Amino acid sequence: MSLANLKIHGILKLGFVLFTIALNSACKNDTKAKEVVSYTDVKISEYKDLERIEPLNWWVGFKNQELQLLVKSPGISKAQPEINYSGVTITSVNKGESPNYLFIDLLIDHQTKPGKFNIEFRFENGEVKTQTYELKPRIKSADNYVGFNSSDAIYLITPDRFSNGNPSNDINVNLLERVIDRTNDYARHGGDIKGITNHLDYIEDLGFTAIWPCPLLTNDMPESSYHGYAMTDFYEIDPRFGTLEDYLELSEKAREKGIKLIMDQVANHCGSEHWWMKDLPFSNWVNQQKTFENKEHLTNSNHRRTSNQDPYASAKDKQDMSDGWFVPSMPDLNQKNPFMAKYIIQNSIWWIETAGLGGIRQDTYPYSDKEFMSRWAGAIMNEYPNFSIVGEEWSINPLIIGYWQEGANNRDGYDSNLKSPMDFAMQRQIVNAMNEEEGWDTGFIKMYEGLANDFYYASPKDILIFADNHDMSRISTQVYDDVDKIKMVLGYIFIMPRIPQFYYGTEILMNDTAKPGDHGLIRTDFPGGWEGDSVNAFTGKGLSKKQLDMQQFVKKIVKYRKGSKAIHEGKTIHFAPENGMYVLFRVLNDEVVVVILNKTSEISLSTSRFEELGLKGKNIKNIISGDISVWEDSITIKPNGVTLFSTKN
Repeated sequence: MSLANLKIHGILKLGFVLFTIALNSACKNDTKAKEVVSYTDVKISEYKDLERIEPLNWWVGFKNQELQLLVKSPGISKAQPEINYSGVTITSVNKGESPNYLFIDLLIDHQTKPGKFNIEFRFENGEVKTQTYELKPRIKSADNYVGFNSSDAIYLITPDRFSNGNPSNDINVNLLERVIDRTNDYARHGGDIKGITNHLDYIEDLGFTAIWPCPLLTNDMPESSYHGYAMTDFYEIDPRFGTLEDYLELSEKAREKGIKLIMDQVANHCGSEHWWMKDLPFSNWVNQQKTFENKEHLTNSNHRRTSNQDPYASAKDKQDMSDGWFVPSMPDLNQKNPFMAKYIIQNSIWWIETAGLGGIRQDTYPYSDKEFMSRWAGAIMNEYPNFSIVGEEWSINPLIIGYWQEGANNRDGYDSNLKSPMDFAMQRQIVNAMNEEEGWDTGFIKMYEGLANDFYYASPKDILIFADNHDMSRISTQVYDDVDKIKMVLGYIFIMPRIPQFYYGTEILMNDTAKPGDHGLIRTDFPGGWEGDSVNAFTGKGLSKKQLDMQQFVKKIVKYRKGSKAIHEGKTIHFAPENGMYVLFRVLNDEVVVVILNKTSEISLSTSRFEELGLKGKNIKNIISGDISVWEDSITIKPNGVTLFSTKN
């Protein structure tokens, strides 16, 4: 995005300068003439670009015809922008409190044609800066942006720890953290976008239909930048992960395999080294901005997320929750500032359209201004009615989770426009059930009653369930490395009425048992992702029998799930746990899927309780072993583990 920055040298004659400016204005829609002027400008002046215009480009054909451009360049607020392009109108121009910002509101008529045009910035002294901007045609219609749903299974990846597909980009001398150290759990290890693209076949073979990489945007932070959640540029792929072209290639190749790409986004905060932190456009661009600029002590969020729903919450608690910084290195963005709000919304839409995304995962959902989050999700869903967004609300209270889902009957009238909250409550109940002894109110009853809370949710099947993720101990560690319990957890999660998310490496029993809860260890390198690894989980080389068995278990259940309409949209029926066993059915027409969880050594289950399912005499297939048997008065099941049956042979 280059422009000619005309600085008048003392030796230039005024008449020649005025002639150049006039020629520039007259030829702004003439590409050939403009090339001559640009060349002349470079020859007679010091050549400088505008620092940036964001969004980097836009598209024609959106329902919302408005676009707001953030323009950053020294002294740009003194300029008057002009556009001469059919269908594009400047409706307002707002100066930042910093003299280096302009915010230009455009109206893009529905009849506007795709193309490039010049934005001219005219100064009172006669100086003119010119920036070319592009409106692109949309590659596909909004209805064709189909998000994830209950038919999908999502594979979550920490990119730095998955696979190093391009070692040449491991270190970038222009960024603050320049060390690769695989012995340090909190340093960068070199995994990248190419590493994910190179192993899409592996992910497809496991049966997954969506991938969710943790953030891939630039994190130019001095340390621990590998995780991606302290973004310093919302429009740039971190060069240590690759390029925008690499990201688009990942999206396209995933799409060819029927795998959707979910982007991890952050509306609540940025990294303290974000480019705008050195020159903030307004005095309220980030929360506690005056405190930050005066180098005084900042207040972290009180993390009292229930203040979003609490009818008795004090104004102080609400403010400390939403305006506090998540951590000292992550400035809290002020979505009450209307320019910040538009910036975030447009950034999300830009990435959806640019990369053909199949969904967004929004980090730290309840920490942002909740009215803004409703507008943000609403703006996206208005443009892409079949899209999906999942929001992170780390609460074990189903009432809180349900509050954030679109369609909730909230007493305060709040409508989130959010399709999919995350089910931390059910995850906790599943783990507790696994680790407790069976009793009247302990063990499997926790899962049974946890699922019974679905009466409260607007759409249970659109909630995201998971055994573990990048911020909590691996499921293996949570259930004390008991393989049978891991299989019970996964068997249940992949069959219950939810959208399942699976963390990379769980299929080979990766754990953080040596240091439970340690984030660096949780995000361990996937074996085989680096040249010279002695173990290669992608090929199976060097894996133990237990690891290979778990890998096959995951593959069989996920692949079955992929083709099961009963799991995607069928009726759910479960029976209260009894004698150390818990049984759940998914039913749609002639397909019945059965999950039997067993904590006992018993290998025979009486089926008299399940008569209402009408299964007696029908053939059933063991999803894992492939064995076929008949549903009789009693059936053979696995002791101390999970058995999965289907009437679909």
